[in-house]
Amino acid sequence: MDTTVTGSSEFIKVFSDGTVERFIPETAPASLDLYNGYKCKDVTIDPSKPITARIFVPSTTTVAATKPPSLPVLIYFHGGGFCIGSTTWLGYHHFLGGLSANADSIVLSIDYRLAPENKLPIAYKDCYTSLIWLSQQKPTESWLENADLSRVFLSGDSAGGNIAHLVAIRAIRDKECPVRVRGILPIHPYFGSEKRTELETKDGSAKEVESNDMFWRLSIPEGSNRDYEGCNFERMEVSLSEWSRFPNVLVFVAELDFLNERGVMYAEFLKKKGVKVKIVETKDETHVFHVFRPNSESTRVLQNQMKEFIHGL
Repeated sequence: MDTTVTGSSEFIKVFSDGTVERFIPETAPASLDLYNGYKCKDVTIDPSKPITARIFVPSTTTVAATKPPSLPVLIYFHGGGFCIGSTTWLGYHHFLGGLSANADSIVLSIDYRLAPENKLPIAYKDCYTSLIWLSQQKPTESWLENADLSRVFLSGDSAGGNIAHLVAIRAIRDKECPVRVRGILPIHPYFGSEKRTELETKDGSAKEVESNDMFWRLSIPEGSNRDYEGCNFERMEVSLSEWSRFPNVLVFVAELDFLNERGVMYAEFLKKKGVKVKIVETKDETHVFHVFRPNSESTRVLQNQMKEFIHGL
């Protein structure tokens, strides 16, 4: 068997026989004990796939009251080019736990199946399943008893921001969708196309372009290219009626992120479709800084901006 390395990044190595080797960073266990204003536990969405998740709840849900507060729910999809990542990674754990406490919201963070073993659109299907699971489990899951299914938000970073967009479209198209998606909050969203952007053609961009192309090659369906509808948002067939029902959007970009340009293009595209969208740029920060530095001042500001959006709708 030929195991020549054909591509690699900090967290993944790709071999010529189609297999991959993932390098897992430090992870954090779930804890039922309160920590920094939140507690969390792991749940199974679908054991046959498998799809799992981690639920974060703020300390307000533990305060004795005659009528517990009704809390919005943020469903989060991790990044990693559809090929790596997990809600158990230390950075995600601390960021989402802190977000739950700060935004006084229930956070449901999804571990979907990864490419290339499970190419798109499997991640989209897995993540949409979490909306159905949420509605089915609310009557019996004590950690969800305060969940307000009329105030559900979708978020995620990088590939997770891409997923949030596609899941929102699926929710619009599913007339029996049991939750109401009020808004989506893509963080440094990961999109692409066969046509290169100005930044992608500049000198010095070769390494970033090569990495992005590798992840797209591993994740899109066989026979597809970067104009696949999950990659190129301009190729998605969405009707005017569907756009009119698209939720409000808050797009986050980082000034020093190689995907900054794509994020701005995404926001401008939504505006042209009549979607109510706002874009926020974090100065002097790089791609998914909130995962690598979940306790930084920039991350705290990001969490506050997300909080304002969630409680402003």
